[in-house]
Amino acid sequence: MHFTEPVYRNPYWPTWPLLEITRGCTHNKCKFCTMYKGVPFGMTPMEIIEEDLKELAQDMPHARTIQLLSANPIALSYDRLAPVLEKINEYLPEIRYIYAATRVTDISNKSVEQLKKLKDLGMREISLGVESGDDRVLDRIRKGYHSADIIEQCAKLDEAGIAYWMTFLNGTGGRELSHDHAVHSAEIFSQCHPMTIGTGGLVLFPGTELLAEAERGEFDPLSEKEMLEELRKFAEQLTCDCRFITHHTISGRNLSTSDFLKDKALILSELDRQIQKGDTDLMARIRHSKRTL
Repeated sequence: MHFTEPVYRNPYWPTWPLLEITRGCTHNKCKFCTMYKGVPFGMTPMEIIEEDLKELAQDMPHARTIQLLSANPIALSYDRLAPVLEKINEYLPEIRYIYAATRVTDISNKSVEQLKKLKDLGMREISLGVESGDDRVLDRIRKGYHSADIIEQCAKLDEAGIAYWMTFLNGTGGRELSHDHAVHSAEIFSQCHPMTIGTGGLVLFPGTELLAEAERGEFDPLSEKEMLEELRKFAEQLTCDCRFITHHTISGRNLSTSDFLKDKALILSELDRQIQKGDTDLMARIRHSKRTL
């Protein structure tokens, strides 16, 4: 198998094996991320993809799921992506779910009909690194799109019947934009129909532009308690009927529910408890121990 470091696997997807069809990230400009710095984006040659599929067909002939790598493989045009999915089905005929993480902008170069065809080939669930629904925050962290783009592209996924995750990156607005980050993100996410919303807490990693800005006094990061307060505000405003998962922010176990609206009061109650009695020192240690997204 051929892999280019770093390799990221969504821990919530039941996906093994992994198949690298691209390397790096097409955007590679987000101020909070260094994961693919120094790795130029490129498509894996089809002969290499086919070589890996032959190996998988020998080792895991009954595989039913597979995750595509790397950062945003769905950025490939339909004409490049569809033949890859066809090859996967040729070598692994029992495949039912092809998973991939990707960017909001990667949907824009595909029509709804093309997305439906990709779904028929197995691409039934993807993860969108949305991060925020507030335009000032999106510009601040240099995501490369705005809230209207999120709504437009998610509507195409809804029409095509492709399930998707959305991420909320807690803390990316800093103190200045915290309120708008929480409220506007909830508003935009609630206009979409994600199967899952995952929330992660911002970590200022060495080498990121956001850390450099914080050190120069140009970005004012939230305290651990403020992170919790922002997350509560986001959850309070959210009206999505979806699965809901927290990462990096809660002390002890993460919060998770398969039915957010049904369990919303319990989620808010636990966040209130964490705000009042949570171990913020533990939260800080957990955050500072992380080395990558």
